[in-house]
Amino acid sequence: MDELIIIKKCQSGDMSSFEELYDAYAEKIYRFLYYRTKNRETAEDLTSDTFFKAMRGIQRDNDIKQFRAWLYKIANNTLIDHYRTRKNHVSLDDEETMEVKDPQNIEKDSENKLLLEKVQQELEKLTETQRQIVTMRVWDGLSYKEISEIVGKTEGNCKVIFSRATGQLRETIPLTALILFVLTKN
Repeated sequence: MDELIIIKKCQSGDMSSFEELYDAYAEKIYRFLYYRTKNRETAEDLTSDTFFKAMRGIQRDNDIKQFRAWLYKIANNTLIDHYRTRKNHVSLDDEETMEVKDPQNIEKDSENKLLLEKVQQELEKLTETQRQIVTMRVWDGLSYKEISEIVGKTEGNCKVIFSRATGQLRETIPLTALILFVLTKN
């Protein structure tokens, strides 16, 4: 799929081509948003909003060079807008809160959960920028160039922030916890 050709088609009025971009990125954007919201319905809504904004924006923005970075920036901004306006509530309808575990795996799941909670606690100690860059790099698999476009920093600055943040994490988190964290997010 040549994204630039698809973008040009969309900009010339052939919005049916946008479906290819949606198919290529919908799951990735959903995971990006789900990890940050921890709520299935919210992530689905934000994913829908992201693609709606992208569909409208693709016709106006004639300077899209890196579609993936452009799309993740829209998703990130949609997430920021969501947190600015959201009201605190917990959805009891979220299927994952009602999930029943297999009794044979409870002990292993408990150990993994404790390790993941430790990683999450340590991630919370990072600054918001550090946390964004680490999760975009490790979990979302974005390049430093894409991350720099999303967060509005230079590529070199993103590399330094990532290096310092992961160094900080390595001091407090066992390697097995970091590995488990990365594996559960992919």
